[in-house]
Amino acid sequence: MAIAKAERLMNLALCLMNTRRPLSKKELRESVEAYREAWQNGSEDAFNRMFERDKDDLRELGLVIDVDENSLDGELGYLARADRNRLPEIALDAEEAAALTLVARVWQQAKMSGAASGALQKLRAAGVPFAEAETHSALEPRIPAREAAFEPLLTAARDRRPVTFEYRKAGGAAAEQRAVEPWALECWRGHWYLAGWDRDRQDARVFRLSRITGKVRSRSGAFTGDVPEHVDVRAYVATFAGEGATATATVRLRRGAGFPLRTKALDTRRVDEHWDELEIPYGYGLGAHLAEFGPDLVVLGPDDLRADVIDRLRAVAGLEATAAVTLTGAATEGAQA
Repeated sequence: MAIAKAERLMNLALCLMNTRRPLSKKELRESVEAYREAWQNGSEDAFNRMFERDKDDLRELGLVIDVDENSLDGELGYLARADRNRLPEIALDAEEAAALTLVARVWQQAKMSGAASGALQKLRAAGVPFAEAETHSALEPRIPAREAAFEPLLTAARDRRPVTFEYRKAGGAAAEQRAVEPWALECWRGHWYLAGWDRDRQDARVFRLSRITGKVRSRSGAFTGDVPEHVDVRAYVATFAGEGATATATVRLRRGAGFPLRTKALDTRRVDEHWDELEIPYGYGLGAHLAEFGPDLVVLGPDDLRADVIDRLRAVAGLEATAAVTLTGAATEGAQA
């Protein structure tokens, strides 16, 4: 569930449960920030549709919402009575407690580790039969979050605050400034990714946290793009990585090189004793990936992919030439000194 929707449902539930009288839709609209924004930026119909969906979702989650048809202002009133929405006493058996302990051990080197440990302490104080802390099982999962950008981006996504950071894309010669409205983070194949709205490109983008350089800086102001109801970060990553692509590209690859690329090949033909010709899936980001193979690969088509790879290689060659000139100049100055 997207962070924005989860926060909205929580705020609505709190309003309905912490009132002594039924609240009208107008009062709820003024109390829940997301409703107020939807009404101001959209229309009354947009707010009504959002409220009805959220009300149905809360009921599916088990919240009992009463409707009062006798409100003084003539509108329907909504109320979640405390006596009808009391949670049952938490009762976990040994296997369920062990599962929670295992989940709590997943988070390492992130703020969630403290929250998870605190939750276990409260449950243990309530009499839940947890195993001793020093007991270790054969299965010890970990979700590391070593990137410095992880916690500030997680906080910004939770609070819906725009951010800026320096980002070096795959195959890029230098980092670029990016202005992003963060939606959600997810770990996929051992790497953390951020999905969000890129303000400069006016489109959804994904960013690998290990490629973020420098500090993540928060910016004031509201989001300018719409936050999806459900953010599937893995789907965004797969799309931008070229997975599931329907188009194909033709490349010539030096024999004995490019084994990761060969595993994705749809067809492989031997050209001579030095080169093979491969048909590979063509999706977004393929140019950056192919440029990493340097002189071991030649793109035959399509033309836009060939031009992309050539541009990337020229950028790298230009950067190396600049570095070489700088080093030569430094060495000359040192010799003259």
